This record gives sequence, structure tokens and C-alpha cells, in this order.
Amino acid sequence: MLLWAGATLVALAFLIALEIAARRYGMPGPLTNQAREAVFPPKSGFLLYAGLALTVVVLTWRERLVAFGTALGIDLVILVVRAAAGIRVTEGHPFGNGALLVVVGCAVFAVVRRTGGERVLLLKGAGLALLLVAGRKTGDAWLLITAKTRPLVLDQYVTTADQALGNPSWFVGRLVRASGPVGAHILDYVYVQLAVAAVVVALYQLRHVAAERRFPRHHLVRTFLTIGLLGPGIYMVFPLVGPLFAFGPGGGPWAAADLWPDTVPVFTTPAVMPFDGITPRNCMPSLHTAWATAIFIHSRNGPRLLRYAGTFWLVATLGATLGFGYHYGVDLVAGVVFTLTIEAALRSSARGWDHSGTRLVVHGAAVFTALLLSYRFLPVEMARYPWLAGPLLILAMASVILHYFRTTNLWQPKAKPAVRPEPQPELV
Repeated sequence: MLLWAGATLVALAFLIALEIAARRYGMPGPLTNQAREAVFPPKSGFLLYAGLALTVVVLTWRERLVAFGTALGIDLVILVVRAAAGIRVTEGHPFGNGALLVVVGCAVFAVVRRTGGERVLLLKGAGLALLLVAGRKTGDAWLLITAKTRPLVLDQYVTTADQALGNPSWFVGRLVRASGPVGAHILDYVYVQLAVAAVVVALYQLRHVAAERRFPRHHLVRTFLTIGLLGPGIYMVFPLVGPLFAFGPGGGPWAAADLWPDTVPVFTTPAVMPFDGITPRNCMPSLHTAWATAIFIHSRNGPRLLRYAGTFWLVATLGATLGFGYHYGVDLVAGVVFTLTIEAALRSSARGWDHSGTRLVVHGAAVFTALLLSYRFLPVEMARYPWLAGPLLILAMASVILHYFRTTNLWQPKAKPAVRPEPQPELV
């Protein structure tokens, strides 16, 4: 209880700090935006119902049906009232208010009507849902802060370093354009609904919570939230806007040139670039790649269909991040290493720290730091010797992947061989 209370206070203080910071720039913060979704058309939409699904894992099937029925009923009433008042939904989704209100209602019910372990369990379920939505709102506030506080971006350095990998964003961007609107719509849907895919995997992991009356020590939602908490901090250290904006039509007058995805820019002496105060500096590392990697990892212990879905979501997310010009190839390499390091730390914390977990986390953190330093201070050398720098980048990432899977496989509980009973002598 003390641990959860402390974590709640830290999260609340963090949200208040972001609220104050966003207000300084004339924008509502995460607390205001989440409170508005109780009444106004929510931007989260599907995510609110995904959060409700996380909450009801602690309930019985009858209580789950009541919760979802209540949420849908509230949404229907709100739709009727808006239609009667002539209010048209131009921004956000026409549904989702009911899901948020039911989640809050579950938290209130836990405090008022539940006691002991049952209260804690229901509060954990409601807390997961609220944290998931708050993470989305927190990310929006962070992106605004990066745009306002980081007027200079490092895209020239990174696009130069990306030559070691053959500038995959330009190549995949042309492939997506050649695929036409169908391919672009599929990738866009996968890219936007990443959090919903994470909830599907999380629901599989949490399927026994109602029966066992406890949450597992580690699950996907923990990794998802930690990635979203730590990732924006790297944005502040390594601001990038991405090829679509820095070298393509998305940047408007701030773009160095309108070249993406047809022509790769070449810089012999890369330098920092000034950019507008609106476009987020959210490329390094690629958090969509990080989240998709986490989904892939956590889907490995599921049934075949879930494993296939996790693989598809990872591949499609990689294609979308590159093909839409949102990221460079080196962003994706950093995103994979970033995720495995966080996942290793969370798993080690859940099972108890030992030498194997510490070595894995130190290895991942060292490789991630080396990647960022090389992108910033060795881009020209990486572009000059791509036959050396490219394989080294892939080998560095592969070393963390191999170390992670070898270590976590050793952590898996070993099945004990069945002991055959000794034959008993026959009684004559």
C-alpha cells in the first residue's frame, strides 16, 4: 500500500508540473485535457474503452457486463443530448466519455465500498486505466514543451549518420507512396492504434487476475508506461523533427529543402538547424518502435494468433515510422535498444536484482549512450565509411537483443521432470 501510495503521489506531482509548464505556453496540460474528456468529445476514443477493459480484469463477468453496459449507455445518452442541442462533433470522437466516467466510478466505489485487498485490487485496475490515458495526455504536453524549449534541431547530423544504413526512410517512403492509398491507410491505422494493440496483449497477460485476486509482478502496461515516461526526456537532450519536416513538405519554410522521399540530402559539415515552435522534437529514440518492440516481446508467450499479431504490429510500425517520414533508420535502432534496456530493468526489479540483470541493463544503457554519441559526434565518419559503420550499428543492436533473450530465457522457470514411482513388490 505504501509503495502504491508513493507511486501515486509521484505521478500526481509529475502531472501537476507538466500542467503548470503547459499553462506557461498558453496550452491546457494533461490534467485539464483528461478532465475535459469526461464531458467534451474525447480525443482518446478507443483508448478510453481499452482502459476500461484493463479496469474490469479484476471484476466478475457479470460486473464486466454491467460496467461496459453502463459506459455504452452513458455514451448513448450524451450522443442524444448533443444531437438534440444541435452540437456537431468536429474534433475528437463521439464516444468514450462513458468509459472514463465508469473507470472513475470504479475508483470511487473501491474507496467507499471495498476494503482490504479487494479495495487495493480494484484501485490498481482503475489506476492502470487512468495511467494509460494520462500517459497519452502527458505525451501531448511533453511534445509541446520540446517544441517550445528546443529551437535548434540535430537533423543534419542524424541524416548524415543515417547514410551508414542507406537512409532507409527515403527508400521506404518511396515504397509507401508506390503502394497507393490502401497501403498508407493500413500503416496509418497501425501507427495510430498502437496503444489499443498493447491493451489486447495486456488483457491476455491479465486474464487470470479476477481468479487469482492479484496482478502479475510484470506485464506490458508497466513497460508501456515507463517507455512513455522516460522517452520524452531523451527528446530534450537530442531534439529531432524527422525527415518529413526537416527535408520534406511537412516543414514548410523551416525545411532545409523539399527532398524527402526522392533525394537524399548530403552534408559535408552538418550543423544544427533552427525550426518552428510547433513541430515536436520527438524522433530520438523512436518511441513507436519502442512500444511495438515491447508488444512483440510480450506477445511471445501467447497463443499463435497473438504472436502473429505482435509480429505484424512490429513490422507494420517500422514501415509506418520510416515510410511516413517520421523517423530515420538510426532512430529505430536506438528505439529497440531503449526498449530492451527498460524491459530488462523492469523484469529484474520484479524478480529481484542479480548479476545477470545488472549486466544486461548496463550493457543496454552503454550501447544506447554510444549510439547517441556516435550520431552526434561521428556522423561524417559514419557516412564516409558506411561499410564499417552500418554493420557496427546492427551488431551493437544485435548484441543487446541476443544478451536480452539469452538472459531472460535463463530466468524462465524450469519444468521439473516427472518422477516415476518405483514399482512396488507384489504381495504373495
